[in-house]
Amino acid sequence: MAEYDYDLFTIGAGSGGVRASRVAAAHGARVAIAEEHRVGGTCVIRGCVPKKMLVYGAHFAEDLEDCQRFGWEIEGKSFDWIKLRDNVLADVDRLEGAYTDTLENHDVTIFKERAEITGDHEITLASGRKVTAERILIATGARPRMPECQGAEHAISSNEAFHLDKLPKKIIIAGGGYIANEFAGIFNEFGCDVHIVNRGDRLLRSYDEAVRDRLLQISTMKGIKFRFNTTFEYIKPCDEGGYFVKLSDSDEEKADLVMFAVGRLPNTEGLGLDTVGVELGDNGEVKVDRFSKTNVDYIYAVGDVTDRVQLTPVAIREGQAFADSVFGKGEPYAVDHSCIPSAVFSHPPIAAVGLTEGEAKNKLGSVKVYLSDFRPMKNVLAGRNERSLIKLICEGDNERIVGIHMIAPEAPEMMQAAAIAVKAGLTKADFDATTAIHPTMAEELVLMR
Repeated sequence: MAEYDYDLFTIGAGSGGVRASRVAAAHGARVAIAEEHRVGGTCVIRGCVPKKMLVYGAHFAEDLEDCQRFGWEIEGKSFDWIKLRDNVLADVDRLEGAYTDTLENHDVTIFKERAEITGDHEITLASGRKVTAERILIATGARPRMPECQGAEHAISSNEAFHLDKLPKKIIIAGGGYIANEFAGIFNEFGCDVHIVNRGDRLLRSYDEAVRDRLLQISTMKGIKFRFNTTFEYIKPCDEGGYFVKLSDSDEEKADLVMFAVGRLPNTEGLGLDTVGVELGDNGEVKVDRFSKTNVDYIYAVGDVTDRVQLTPVAIREGQAFADSVFGKGEPYAVDHSCIPSAVFSHPPIAAVGLTEGEAKNKLGSVKVYLSDFRPMKNVLAGRNERSLIKLICEGDNERIVGIHMIAPEAPEMMQAAAIAVKAGLTKADFDATTAIHPTMAEELVLMR
């Protein structure tokens, strides 16, 4: 039997790679992990976590306005972007240290350099060192897609948004998905003039039409400008700062910043996957089976690099399942990728689980829809004319709940528990039999008739 330097070598120390490496080591495996950037990956370093901190910071803009109707007077309030930015980045540093400590405490060897597969069971590090491993896990995540247009190099992605030296007076954001809408809300609350440009005709395609339309309505009321069926022709630097931007539907205009948020591409280039014949998909994603194994028997992949479901909790589950199945003593198991809850941290946020109304009608035929359209109590007293919406999608006569969709303050917090009910196959009658917690927004889930 061949002797290898490691039982597992993981390339990429993001959420999925860290979980897989830690759990494999806990099962007794000799594990090493390589990361060319920073331990923690997209979510911790330049994604979900710092973005949510900016979302918190942005919410204070409305809270400080609303608080006056609740008896508070705050004189001389001001916003310091640099202070928020630096505090967020400092906490990212703390989290990177925590992730590093977790790996080291489990005796995982960390190589802070790029790694490439250069032969059968062989990995070569950027320093030139070669190591061998019985199994290799690809967990390199994804990166922002930067479209091709004249001057595209002058635009930023979400990666750079966390490091700005100043806020733009006017920002044009390309895209209609999670990242575009989240950063549009953030920059708008910080006082920027925000324009969203989308080459398609709708936002957030995977979400239910009712919540998508409600977000568009509220965002427009908040001052965000939307331009659909529009593409970029060029971006040119302006001598006095900022950029001249030409869009397909209008004359040249000026903006201080352009940001592309038009999807993400799997990070598979330069990993040497072709050296050992790992099969890739049309978008460069690593193709895997339900147990995260590639067509090469000893190579696996988890997380965004597989382009199955690009969500951090999914990557973590895939990493856990891989490590338990390959290095644990129990029966191998696969991650169930159905009925995954998700959220968009817009202003206000959206949360969803299960089928949209359109998907349910196409798949099930007979459906029943329950809708609650209301103004939250806090908004009423604050004088804020912003309505929330909660929607239940039920299957036919048995009224099994197959989808829940909402746009409301704290919608993601409500959805986490509600998603359990959908995953468990509970019915509308089960919700009806549950006593409401009053007064809350969440009580609408059990009071719809």
